[in-house]
Amino acid sequence: INIVICQLHISSHLSGLEEDLRENFFGQHIASNVILSAVSLFMTDSNPNKPLVLSFHGTSGTGKNHAAKIIARNLYKKGEDSKHLHLFISVNNAIHESVSRFPRSMFIFDEMDKMHPQLIDAIKPFLDYNARVDGVSFRKAVFIFLSNTAGNVITGVTLDYWREGLYRENLWMDSKELEIKISENIFNDKKSGFLHSSIVDEHLVDHYIPFLPLELKHVRQCVLVEMAHLNVPQDSDLADEVAGNMLYFPKEERVFAVKGCKSVRQKLALYIDSQRLKLSS
Repeated sequence: INIVICQLHISSHLSGLEEDLRENFFGQHIASNVILSAVSLFMTDSNPNKPLVLSFHGTSGTGKNHAAKIIARNLYKKGEDSKHLHLFISVNNAIHESVSRFPRSMFIFDEMDKMHPQLIDAIKPFLDYNARVDGVSFRKAVFIFLSNTAGNVITGVTLDYWREGLYRENLWMDSKELEIKISENIFNDKKSGFLHSSIVDEHLVDHYIPFLPLELKHVRQCVLVEMAHLNVPQDSDLADEVAGNMLYFPKEERVFAVKGCKSVRQKLALYIDSQRLKLSS
C-alpha cells in the first residue's frame, strides 16, 4: 500500500510530537529519539537541501505504521484524519501533484521490502539533493519507508541483550553492532527491493531506524491505551490477562510478542464482550 498525506494547513509547532511519542509509542526508545530529532530539525529548517527520508525497519507489529501516523497527526492540523490522506497507484504523478500544491507534503510507502527495485528507483528523482522535477522543488517534503527488512537481525540483537541481562534501553542507534548488522542486511537481502535500488546506493535515506520487538510490559501498555480508545475503564487485571495471553517467542523464554501490539484492540474487544456476556447471563 502506498500512502500520501498532503495537508493544506501545517501545525504551527511540534511540541505535541514528543508527548505523543512518550504516551502512545512503547518500547521504541531508539525510534522515538531519532524521529523526534529528525522531524523537528527538518521542519524548523526553512530551506533544507533535500527531502527528509526515513526508513523504518522491524518485524510486524512493532509500530512502524503507528509511528508514521503519530508524525502525521503532529505535523498537520488535521493529522491522520485529513481529507488529504490518499492511496495512490501512479507514484510519479501523485507525488508531483501533491508537492506542487503543498511543499511540506508527507509520503508513506508501506512494504518497501516487497517493491520492485525499478519501482523504488522511480521515487529517486524526488529524494535527491536540491531535487527539482518539472519545475517543482521537493526539498521540503517528507518520505517515510516501512519495511520488514532487517527485522530478524534487530530481534536477534535485542534478544542477545536480554539473555545477557542488559537493559534494552542501553541499546542505542550508535551501537556499532546493531548499526552494522542492519546496514549489512539492507544491502545484502536478495529478497528485498532495496538491494538493487539506487536510493540505497546513493545514500539518499537520512536515517535507517530500528523498531525493536515488544515485550509483555509494552503490550500491556498498548492494552491500557486501547481501553481508553474503547471508552473502557482502566482495568489493570484485565490488561495483565490480555497481554499475558498473547503469543510470545522464543517458545521457552516467551520474551517478545509475536504480533507486537498489532492485534491488541481485537483481543481486548473479545475479552470485554466475554465479560459482558457473563454479567448478562
